[in-house]
Amino acid sequence: MDYKELKQAVKGIASKGLEEKKNWYSSAAEAYNSTRPKYPSELVGKAFSAAKLSSSSRILEIGSGPGTATTSFAELGCHMVCIEPNPDFCKIAKKKCKLYSSVEVINKSFEEWDLETEAFDAVLAASSMHWIPSEIGYTKTSSALKEDGYLILLWNKELQPCKSMQNALSDVYQLHAPSLDRYEDRRTQEDILAGLGQMMLDSGRFRNLVTATVETSLTYTPDQYITLLTTYSSCLRLDQHTRNALFAGLRQCFLEKGGGEVRLSYLSTFHIAQKISNFGT
Repeated sequence: MDYKELKQAVKGIASKGLEEKKNWYSSAAEAYNSTRPKYPSELVGKAFSAAKLSSSSRILEIGSGPGTATTSFAELGCHMVCIEPNPDFCKIAKKKCKLYSSVEVINKSFEEWDLETEAFDAVLAASSMHWIPSEIGYTKTSSALKEDGYLILLWNKELQPCKSMQNALSDVYQLHAPSLDRYEDRRTQEDILAGLGQMMLDSGRFRNLVTATVETSLTYTPDQYITLLTTYSSCLRLDQHTRNALFAGLRQCFLEKGGGEVRLSYLSTFHIAQKISNFGT
């Protein structure tokens, strides 16, 4: 996927109707919370330093989901206002953040949120910025930031089985859902992540882009991995019959070829850029 194709793909996601976006993950909210990995603590620590944050910093989080990144920043003492449009995610995030009195979770879309102008030291979006039209997302983000504040984009790329396992899974995908038969090697994931960072600069609202990437390996059971797949948009689009057949085939393949475990790897990246102050309001 080249940069032009990536921009078109992101535009397609962001152009979905607001009500559809609000409820997109409702059927998979619990699965998302239990199987999507957190952002590596090493990466969060580097982001905290690069954005010059402290325990007195005030952060606006866009699309907090079930609090996947929220608690990591809350643990560092930050005051957070978290905007989450999905009511199911919002419920989970509020429960997870009960221990943090400095965290407020609001069930509202970023588009509908009443702007607090120049009120935040940083704006955080963890795998969520692509859901908001760029002309709204970057403009409103810039306005919410204090002079020279920072926008932090965190990304976890899709978890990938090793290449040999993916080759074995390919026959299952070809039989039930050929359009999902796609493997992203490290170079492909790096190119996609670089493109997402470039979009931040293309907005004309931010400068001095800083990037860091961490690779993580982990192991899931077949059932855990299949539950994870239910949280990806590509699988959410499948009809129930196709999804059930696909998952049954994948589970059988993992048991026969993987010895009952799924070894996975993924890239986590941050893009951090500073607000161009003359775009403040």
